[in-house]
Amino acid sequence: MLDVLCPLITECDTVSNELLNIIMVNIVEPVKTSKKNAYQLAKDLIVKCSETLEPYIQNFFNQVLICGKEDLNLFMSQKVYDLIYELNHICPSILLSVIPQLEYKLKSSDVTERIGSVSLLARMFSEKESSLAVNHNQLWQAFLGRFNDICIPIRIKCVQYSMHFLLNHPELRTDIVETLKLRQHDGEENVRFEVVKAIVATAKLDFAVVSESEDLLNYVKERTLDKKFKIRREALQGLALIYKTHLSAEYVPDPTRKAVTWIKDKILHAYYISSLDDRILVERLLNGCLVPFQLPSEERMLKLLYLYGTIDEHASRAFVEIQKNLLLVRRHVAELLNCVRNFDKQTPETERQLSVRISQLTKFLPDPVKASEFLCKFAADLKQDKQLMSIMELIVSPITDCKVCADSVNLVLKKLGAPVMTNLYYNTIKILLQRMSSVLIDRDALIKLLSILHSCRLANKEVLKSLGMSKEMAIERGLRLVTVLAFVFPNHFGEEQTLTLLIRLLTLVTENLQPAVLTALTYIGKAKPIGQYQVPLMGILVPHCQNMLVTGTPKQGKEAIRCLYTNMTPATRLQTFSQVVEALKANLEPGNSSYRTSIVGLGHIAYLMPEEFRNEMRGIVSQKVVKELLVNPPRTDDDRYKNPDPWCEEDDLPEITRAMIAGLKTTVRWLLGLKSDYKSASKTFKMLTAFVETGGGFINAKVDFSEAEKSWLRLAAGSAMLKICEQKGVGDQFTAAQFCTLSKLMNDEVVEVRNRFATKLHRGLARGIPHKCLPLDFMGFYALGGYEMDRKQRSLLKGFMLSDVSKRREYIKGLLVSASERATEQLPHIMPDYMLVFSVPVLTHSPRYTSYMDQDELSQIKDCLWFVLEPLILKNESYSFGFYKSLIERMKNHVDSLEPENEEVNSKMYAVCDIALGLILQRSTSFEMKDYPSEPRIPPMYFKRHEDPFFSNARSYLPPDMQYAAPKKAGIPISVVSETAKRQGRKLKRECQALDEHGNVSIDAQPMDATQTRLEIPGIQTETDDEEPAPKTLRLTRRSAAAAAAATASLKPTEVSVSSPVQTDPPPNGTEVQGETITGEIQEMETEEVVGIPELEASTCADTDEMVVLSGLEEVEEEEEMPELPLQVPLPLNEEIQVEDEEPKASSRRGRPRKTEHTKIVSLPPDEGRSLRTRSGVTTRGRGKI
Repeated sequence: MLDVLCPLITECDTVSNELLNIIMVNIVEPVKTSKKNAYQLAKDLIVKCSETLEPYIQNFFNQVLICGKEDLNLFMSQKVYDLIYELNHICPSILLSVIPQLEYKLKSSDVTERIGSVSLLARMFSEKESSLAVNHNQLWQAFLGRFNDICIPIRIKCVQYSMHFLLNHPELRTDIVETLKLRQHDGEENVRFEVVKAIVATAKLDFAVVSESEDLLNYVKERTLDKKFKIRREALQGLALIYKTHLSAEYVPDPTRKAVTWIKDKILHAYYISSLDDRILVERLLNGCLVPFQLPSEERMLKLLYLYGTIDEHASRAFVEIQKNLLLVRRHVAELLNCVRNFDKQTPETERQLSVRISQLTKFLPDPVKASEFLCKFAADLKQDKQLMSIMELIVSPITDCKVCADSVNLVLKKLGAPVMTNLYYNTIKILLQRMSSVLIDRDALIKLLSILHSCRLANKEVLKSLGMSKEMAIERGLRLVTVLAFVFPNHFGEEQTLTLLIRLLTLVTENLQPAVLTALTYIGKAKPIGQYQVPLMGILVPHCQNMLVTGTPKQGKEAIRCLYTNMTPATRLQTFSQVVEALKANLEPGNSSYRTSIVGLGHIAYLMPEEFRNEMRGIVSQKVVKELLVNPPRTDDDRYKNPDPWCEEDDLPEITRAMIAGLKTTVRWLLGLKSDYKSASKTFKMLTAFVETGGGFINAKVDFSEAEKSWLRLAAGSAMLKICEQKGVGDQFTAAQFCTLSKLMNDEVVEVRNRFATKLHRGLARGIPHKCLPLDFMGFYALGGYEMDRKQRSLLKGFMLSDVSKRREYIKGLLVSASERATEQLPHIMPDYMLVFSVPVLTHSPRYTSYMDQDELSQIKDCLWFVLEPLILKNESYSFGFYKSLIERMKNHVDSLEPENEEVNSKMYAVCDIALGLILQRSTSFEMKDYPSEPRIPPMYFKRHEDPFFSNARSYLPPDMQYAAPKKAGIPISVVSETAKRQGRKLKRECQALDEHGNVSIDAQPMDATQTRLEIPGIQTETDDEEPAPKTLRLTRRSAAAAAAATASLKPTEVSVSSPVQTDPPPNGTEVQGETITGEIQEMETEEVVGIPELEASTCADTDEMVVLSGLEEVEEEEEMPELPLQVPLPLNEEIQVEDEEPKASSRRGRPRKTEHTKIVSLPPDEGRSLRTRSGVTTRGRGKI
């Protein structure tokens, strides 16, 4: 057939498009695959008749590609790009003049044409052995330009083919790498996603390509921080797979090993991302790729030790955090199982407990709402399926080995249905099982790990080579790893062989590594004391610890005391520690080489065993530590630090100064052990405050302290005060003055002091919320971060503050979910919103704030307040404008507790309040006066009630240039009043009472006698003996302002209050005027001038039309019983107070019911109101005393 067709075509005068169509249709799909013989015949025919067909084929493509003329009746017109691709394979010479014409299509304005041409050229350029890019460089450059095409599908298509370019054409890699550099920052997430996929796929197929061009892996590295999770997930999974594939092989080339050394660090760094999905992903990659759990125990421990030994410090912390979260999830699941096991009878209490356990677990799962639903279903399945319950108990058991745990997880998953994406129940429980399963560490694995460490100590070359570390580094990192594992898996260390290997390391490692071994033994003893089940091993351990206490370093002594106390039984503990105390007392001389070790050891004994050595420790601390060391240090010229710098490393300090720092810590530990020695606590606070203020300058030392020593002593004293304040009891003895003095360390002149003190503050606030942490008062210290000029330090402070605020909000959510009766009582001690209250006294007494009229200083105060208000206002879902407004107004009605008579100090405090109120008005997006979980309370430790019970501070204390009016949408009449309001008289101060929106006089003002506090509300009938006439109504207009002032002065004592705005009938001229009736607060008028309360200003009233109703006072015939209300202040017996009661009235003109507030007079029973008690009858703790 070929011999027949070839002459016909070659001898033909012309070849029509119809004939070309008959031939070409057989070389493209679908005929190509369905009729292979026809395809082969057409292919051979084109090759043999190429010279004849070439001009006709070129003419056809010219008509289509350049002229745009298409014959829709021809099939090949619909397959132009497929024809070019196939002809390029069959006979490339035919297309020599056609291929350059594709550049026109690449630059076409039609997106469809550009997509077709890009797809064709990408296939042709990227094929193996293709020289098209070299032969047609101009076309290649035009194609590269399509990587930046405006059309997203075109950019995606180009990126998808980049893998083939990288693998098949080394000469084109440079161009492709440069184009990918731009596309990995593409604004379209799908383009960035394809970039990551292309590079990872290339690395999987030929890692040499990627290792030669480190830029490619760096692109993936950057995408691990992409804003879209799916891109971060693809990047992290790709890196983890590369790590597993190439570094888990037996022989790995050095260039490849070096190229991916940072991969494990980058994967673990992703654990710092706040997204829960990222954390779950990192945990899965750790168990599946970084340290594959399927490996045998010895190989798995080698990989784990290599991982932990070669990662950086940040990744190391992330690894520790992963292990802690594993422990936490296991505990919560164990509590859930215990709750389900005891769920015999369905009662409200058992249901509440189960709900609390489920809500705790939802924090560790994505989509808490769905997770809660599926956990409830899982709990129901556990009740019904006893086998499922037993398998789950086996998984959470602390002694289950890895293989059994992994098999048990698979058994549980089989009971949850098909493993498909639509089975959300299966996927949710699978994530929970992944987060709680211990598949890396068991008893056998720990024995292998300790054996590897012993091999490293013996310098086993094979082991050290596989680890890629030196002997010293392998042992150091290995012991750190053992310490982490002992904290998370203490029960797996219970085997005699494991403990023997661990205790033997005490004598084999250097003295700087021995504390790590002792720390691991301490963690093991906390689970179960070694002295209870391994008595012979305890007999070996005790002499080692005693020897370290006598001759070792302070770090050794500290850990030895903890190890002995934790692992010894109570029966043998007292005898052993009595010997230890006597030995330490003998070394308690300044010239002794173990002087500092003795001080540290005695401090820990005093903390751990306060009652057993109560009298001895009191004498040691008061005489040897405080009197002889801290107050009268035996310093000589040799003890002076010669360097004039304000800071140095601790190891560079003179020995006696380091002993003083240890003495401060010992005093604190002794005080914390006593817990209730309030007298000693007060004395200790005074001493520590003196150190903070002077850095030891108050001491009559023979040799003065250097600047660096003073910095260290200030820091040590401040840290000691924070530590004491964490302890309820002794921590409540500090005063407001000491609180303000301590805050100065936040703005210390030495940046290292500021940094370390802020870190101590953050740790104290984050530890054991709410009972074991620092009180909420210390959140006010963060306001001083607004003064910080060092950008790094300021960023650190902001991170600490956001973390502390977030943790407290999370705790409050859990507290409200549990619906505990004490939840409301605890809220004022936990809510981060009170950070504003504690910031005010801190800023008021800041040394940098000297005058409330200095605009520069006030601008700095504004920065400080916004530093703490930003997370409270902008990042608060439950933000309540009314709560903050009330809080500031109540603070402004108090005086400073430190200097209540000092008008300058009080004015400074009021100016801070004015700035805070202004920031809230300016930055709030919602002015809703919604309810808040807690009523605003003012701590009496920092704010004293004004001597005038009816004091209402409506004055602005800011300079005229910094004053402003409240926006109209705020719905409040006053923000910071104008200068004219300051000069108004206070004639009605005792004749009129200013009521807030709740109808209260002020937060702490005691009400008047019942005969003088009767309020009559217009329109509401009250039962009285004698019918009183209707209250007089005065309309204060522009022409009657003076008359209003005169009328007001002539009235007998009245109460004035202004309610929510009500629409009155419009005046005759058609303008609408807002009327206001007595009972709440004055609303903002059309003009920005407002009426101040209690001052009624004639000039202000003259500018507005306003209805003010003044009603006389009447005596109440019958008193009502006092309802249970959260009290703010102690009240005298039988004293009447005012409470708010709302009644709906008739609908207003706009069709909405109007609220009318009126006042009832009620009596406080004799047995109530004597004092405020919180925490179940315990007086509010120290500083807050809210």
